[in-house]
Amino acid sequence: MQYNPANPLIVQGDRTILLEVDNPLHAEARDAIAPFAELEKSPEHIHTYRLTPLSLWNAAAAGMTAEAMVEALQAFSKFPLPGNLPTDLRELVGRYGRVKLHRVDGRLLLTTGDRPLLEELARQRGVRDYLGERVDDTSFAVDDVNRGVLKQGLIAVGYPAEDLAGYVAGAALPMTLRETARSGQPFKVRDYQQGAVAAFYAGGDTRGGSGVIVLPCGAGKTIVGITAMAALQTETLVLTTSTTAVEQWRREIIDKTDIDPELVGTYTGDSKTMAPITLATYQIVTYRPRKDGDFPHFHLFDGRDWGLIVYDEVHLLPAPVFRITADIQARRRLGLTATLVREDHREEDVFSLIGPKKYDVPWRVLESKGWIAEAQCHEVRLGLPGSLRMEYALAEWREKFRLASENPLKDDLVEVLLERNDHPEDRVLVIGQYLKQLRRIAERFDIPLITGQTPNSEREDLYDKFRQGVIRRLVLSKVGNFAIDLPDANVMIQVSGTFGSRQEEAQRLGRILRPKEGERPASFYSLVSRDTREMDFAHHRQLFLTEQGYSYEILDEEALAEHGLTQPGASA
Repeated sequence: MQYNPANPLIVQGDRTILLEVDNPLHAEARDAIAPFAELEKSPEHIHTYRLTPLSLWNAAAAGMTAEAMVEALQAFSKFPLPGNLPTDLRELVGRYGRVKLHRVDGRLLLTTGDRPLLEELARQRGVRDYLGERVDDTSFAVDDVNRGVLKQGLIAVGYPAEDLAGYVAGAALPMTLRETARSGQPFKVRDYQQGAVAAFYAGGDTRGGSGVIVLPCGAGKTIVGITAMAALQTETLVLTTSTTAVEQWRREIIDKTDIDPELVGTYTGDSKTMAPITLATYQIVTYRPRKDGDFPHFHLFDGRDWGLIVYDEVHLLPAPVFRITADIQARRRLGLTATLVREDHREEDVFSLIGPKKYDVPWRVLESKGWIAEAQCHEVRLGLPGSLRMEYALAEWREKFRLASENPLKDDLVEVLLERNDHPEDRVLVIGQYLKQLRRIAERFDIPLITGQTPNSEREDLYDKFRQGVIRRLVLSKVGNFAIDLPDANVMIQVSGTFGSRQEEAQRLGRILRPKEGERPASFYSLVSRDTREMDFAHHRQLFLTEQGYSYEILDEEALAEHGLTQPGASA
């Protein structure tokens, strides 16, 4: 293998990878390593990736071989790979599937062709408690109720099991996708959506039926879920983030399939109807009257003979749902998300209990094909007013972040940006974390405000008016992060956010990525207080955009007066 000093990668023995951003081969190298390497840092000139066990196992589960990974590293490395790295990488990748769960004559077995490994695993504390009787030299019986927790134990000791034990069929539910939606619009599942479902379903084979599909916001993850229902022809439980998301799923299912609307039930705080297709919120599922009490709505998971459970926005799955999911491993499980990153670092539980990543399409790939809008991303930095600097200096750590986030000078920048994006076709969303700040902005600019306290009927009315163009601006709290269907939104002004949340950055950018008529690109502005804790966290939030091939244009507040922010070329 010939190595080229002009290449953009430096691959190191500790499994870190340095990528030169300014190198002409940067984008090609990034796309080559992104399927199996995790991005850790993304400053201006050198991005740092790491080969983690989970990143390698997700790639292996999606069908990528260790040899393909090594070849990708060799193709873009400046120097020969460290001698230990190809061996270490092959060994780690080879751990996925070394142990398997099978069903033989109706009996669940843990098997491996490596007898010493089985002996070792059988002595591990997180594994041995969930093994039944020994069947032979290469297998143990496993009680079905332990299928999930055993998989959690195995990944914790570094040997993720390949689950080939199969799934119950569930109650039959005939369903056909429409060629013309009920709304009268032509409907066709896109190629990548079909590919995602094919990777998940695997033709009904035991290698399919559980896993996570990673697609950008705005790329039609709901359609992927509906297409999976049509492929399986079975009763389905869909769990999602909010009542608004439930209503969006219901609209799409009724619009895009021939299913009788009476067969689609919603189970939320407002209505509790179970039906062959039931749509529920995580909030209602995890509700309990007392902190130490039972979860009265867990009965949803065995209330009908589900053949499929869909976990929308799986990166937000609450901890109690992991617990019940461990008990229902015989049900097919589909996770949908824009990012595998979880703020609670429970990615291994998603892998074990929902399933590994089965399909992933980079955002920029879909952008280049016109499936999602082109996006220009800008970070605008501004100082704190003199009256707040002493208060900030004396504040506690968390209070520093709030003070920086609520910086009142951001209101003036919002005014500048609203003026710059006052084209009749522009649909502007102002989004933030702190209600006091959002109320101040909504009142100053006479823009409707939607928060968690806004009644659902009022929310839906405002969303409808926004879709119709009756109103062209909305101020949203965190309720705007998830599953709202505002396809015409093309400008996002982020005035504050959660501490360094990459998943939140994904959701917010996704709100404006639906493809639009004409050539106007989407614009994403993030307002950040300079030399504060907010700026530290902003760097972490940028990791998500870097992973997807976007970059921020960094601007100072003074530059807004003369800078053409709406001109193309701001995103790399």
